[in-house]
Amino acid sequence: MRILVTGTAGFIGAALAERLLARGDEVLGIDNHNDYYDPALKEARLARFADHPGYTHRRADLADAAAVNEAFISFKPQRVVNLAAQAGVRYSLKNPQAYVQSNLVGFGNLLEACRHGEVGHLVYASSSSVYGANRKLPFAVEDAVDHPVSLYAATKKANELMAHSYSHLYGLPTTGLRFFTVYGPWGRPDMSPMLFADRISRGEPIDVFNYGNHSRDFTYIDDIVEGVVRTLDQVARPDPAYNAEAPNPGTSDAPWRVYNIGNDRPAQLLRFIELLEQHLGRTVEKRLLPMQPGDVADTWADVSALRRDVGYAPDTSIEDGVARFVAWYREYA
Repeated sequence: MRILVTGTAGFIGAALAERLLARGDEVLGIDNHNDYYDPALKEARLARFADHPGYTHRRADLADAAAVNEAFISFKPQRVVNLAAQAGVRYSLKNPQAYVQSNLVGFGNLLEACRHGEVGHLVYASSSSVYGANRKLPFAVEDAVDHPVSLYAATKKANELMAHSYSHLYGLPTTGLRFFTVYGPWGRPDMSPMLFADRISRGEPIDVFNYGNHSRDFTYIDDIVEGVVRTLDQVARPDPAYNAEAPNPGTSDAPWRVYNIGNDRPAQLLRFIELLEQHLGRTVEKRLLPMQPGDVADTWADVSALRRDVGYAPDTSIEDGVARFVAWYREYA
């Protein structure tokens, strides 16, 4: 298939592009190469597959409607995966306009292009952050997500609503995936696995928020990519059991779905740090600090809907995942 993937210089986007190319798809990647974190890492990710004969790359911003439209007209994608976004909860407190432009304006441009390009299925990144102030665990797609605690989370919830309107009005099949704490080789340097690995390697103290009481549903990158591919291949359809008088927040009478995609096995943050110390061969001073604004105490993905519909079965334990991450980190760093 011809598949357009946005954010191919990013962590998940690069891994997905490699997987799609390996199975024989033709991929057009779009990324704006912004400097939210070191662009050299983005270039290194791209270098793994940039010369593949099935891959074409464009440096463009989704907020540029003309550039988006031109890419769709020339490439004529059959399916689209949107992984480009302004990421990061804490940065949204400092630069909210970046989130409005990328996550709202850019996503709107993409929906319009998919509509007019008669795309067969749009899969897009949502986030576990949409659960916000929810405290019932595990988080399930049947739960209401109306109380975000960061602008980043609010933009991801908005993406789900925007997608539903296009699915309802124009019959565009859309599926949102709520990612849970993705980690692994080539990961983002602004996320805790890379931040902690850097500091542990240098013998510097690390800040551990919520006094170390966080738990996270750490999900290894290979399991995430497997779930994205399975979802992409299973085109969203209306739910025949949908009841408008008792609506299910995870389905619709339109061709629209949202799913959690996580490991379904949360771990304490301190356990994750312990494994990093073990594989890096040194211990680190931990500065225990209060919860940060916009953060949540715990995450845990109920992935039963994704298991049922696409056969998703994450199988990488945190012990194996951290070992693989550190092996890559030692070589790359």
